Amino acid sequence: MWEAVVFTVVASAGNNIGKVLQKQGTKGLPKLSLKLKVIRAYLLSRTWVTGVTVDILGGLLMLKAVSQAPVSIVQPVSGVGLGVLAVFSHFYLRESMQTLDWLAVFMAALGTIGVGITGEEQKNVEVSLSRLLLFLLCLLLFFVILNIWTQSGKQRRKSHEDPSSPISGLSAGHVDVMEEITAGLQAGALFGLSAVLCKLGFLLAEKDISALCIPAGLVGSVICSTAGFFYQTKNLKDGRAVVVSTCAAVASIVTGVLVGFLALGESLPVSPVARIFLCFGWVLLIAGIILLLVSDKLGRMLPRPVRRLIKMKSSIPSRSPYARSGSATIQVVNPQLISPPKYRS
Repeated sequence: MWEAVVFTVVASAGNNIGKVLQKQGTKGLPKLSLKLKVIRAYLLSRTWVTGVTVDILGGLLMLKAVSQAPVSIVQPVSGVGLGVLAVFSHFYLRESMQTLDWLAVFMAALGTIGVGITGEEQKNVEVSLSRLLLFLLCLLLFFVILNIWTQSGKQRRKSHEDPSSPISGLSAGHVDVMEEITAGLQAGALFGLSAVLCKLGFLLAEKDISALCIPAGLVGSVICSTAGFFYQTKNLKDGRAVVVSTCAAVASIVTGVLVGFLALGESLPVSPVARIFLCFGWVLLIAGIILLLVSDKLGRMLPRPVRRLIKMKSSIPSRSPYARSGSATIQVVNPQLISPPKYRS
């Protein structure tokens, strides 16, 4: 189990760090296209090539981890990659980490240790495709209702707007908090399903159902990952990246854990003490990831004496390039598979 946990942490860190290196490597380069001159410029960028290589290796390691461990273990632990990214940015990119950031990384590390210690090998698992389909139908119904609610709220706001008001035009780029939450939850659920389908392919192949199960699982995983990429991107331009990313991170973990227990035959440890430690590890992981994503805003909300006590600056700098760019934030919370990098000129 520890081998799979280590693979997951290294893979997630590789995905996230690879995206940072790719972003760093594109500085001064033209927008990526099929022109020979442009491709040659990218291939001559050592930083960009290194980032792509690390990203691909991370994706391959994640596949290895998913094939060895339950999704309910891999999915929460994969969030630790965000903490590794923060530490990497602190030492490699010389970007400051505040006390709350270090606390978040420490919490995520403790949660990973708790999950790794108490996680058990799953033997003779019974895959329930009917439960998986039922879960997918419930998830689809939930998001249909959520989208209807969000769209109706948007229509109500438009109907109450005064066209003659000088600020009416300013609200065109405004994204309601429900839209941000919906986009994050949809993206996170799809990222979680990405790992689930990948694991499902390996489980069905082990039962000698068909040799095509693994490729089919990988294709479904890539489709879910790409769809999650789309849902998260569409609200990051005008919405708040912190809200969208936090919802996506939590939804990704919850989806993976629920489907693992309901449909993939995964179970909690037999020992009551081990169950408590496992649940405590999950809580620490989720809390650490959320704290890492919202530490900037939370730091600004603290009273000045508390900020002085923990040595926080009144204007907290962004922790990493991904905190400054909505288009890059989407990659941080999708450590499961290799997703197409996003470039800019």
